[in-house]
Amino acid sequence: MRLQAILFLLTFLTTLVAGSLLAGGDPLARPQDLLLGLMFAVPLLSILGVHELGHYTAARRNRVEVTLPYFIPAPPIGLSIGTFGAFIKIRSPLPHRDALLEIGAAGPIAGALVAIPVLFIGMSMSEVRQLLPTGGFQVRLGEPLLLKAATLLLFGKIPAGYDVVLHPVAFAGWIGLFVTALNLIPSGQLDGGHIAYALFGGRYERVSRLVPLALLPLGLLWPGWLLWAVLLLFLGTRHPRPVFEEIPLSPGRRAIGAAAGVLFLLCFTPAPFTILG
Repeated sequence: MRLQAILFLLTFLTTLVAGSLLAGGDPLARPQDLLLGLMFAVPLLSILGVHELGHYTAARRNRVEVTLPYFIPAPPIGLSIGTFGAFIKIRSPLPHRDALLEIGAAGPIAGALVAIPVLFIGMSMSEVRQLLPTGGFQVRLGEPLLLKAATLLLFGKIPAGYDVVLHPVAFAGWIGLFVTALNLIPSGQLDGGHIAYALFGGRYERVSRLVPLALLPLGLLWPGWLLWAVLLLFLGTRHPRPVFEEIPLSPGRRAIGAAAGVLFLLCFTPAPFTILG
């Protein structure tokens, strides 16, 4: 418990600094500029925290022993957002496929229920500006379907030569969608891997082995997919079996699994970051 609290406080500090820099502040020269980072750090950590508490609550509901969330701070330098995310550790076997699916899906769904309102609130605070040539490079964010919907509803069709400049709150919401999509990739020990195994059992493992290979061509759009492919291959794509695997998945849990699949499609973007310039 003490370690989790320390890591959370460190992550709050690093995301606060990252958010201040994102908002144009200089917390080293003007410590009061740290307050600017609250608009980014608070919504982002809320999304990550609710995601992990979704897993935690579902695990406890199914009598599975888990830890409280561990937040991972990251140095707020360069393009860093101040955190590498968060995770919980499962300390006891998963009893059946219903529990596996519920625990796997609860995190992404709970996190998205926070990320989507944060995105829309942040988009309402964002501005449409004319694109002007700059001397340095620019990072263009990918547009998942949920971001496209928010842009269309709030701004209508964006004219050529213009773009939406995201407010830090909107950027936190975008990261929430991105994290949701990453976690729902159906492979290994990711949330999507838990869901896929619960839905399809042993048949899922054949597909799981192909997921890292499918990410390789996406590396042409964003090099980060190459890292994810290597990571999945290194960690392994197999999934441990529940204790009572013979117990069939209930219809309600199948519906939750289908909802998680739709959520993945709404949050996924093949090119999350594109460097221009």
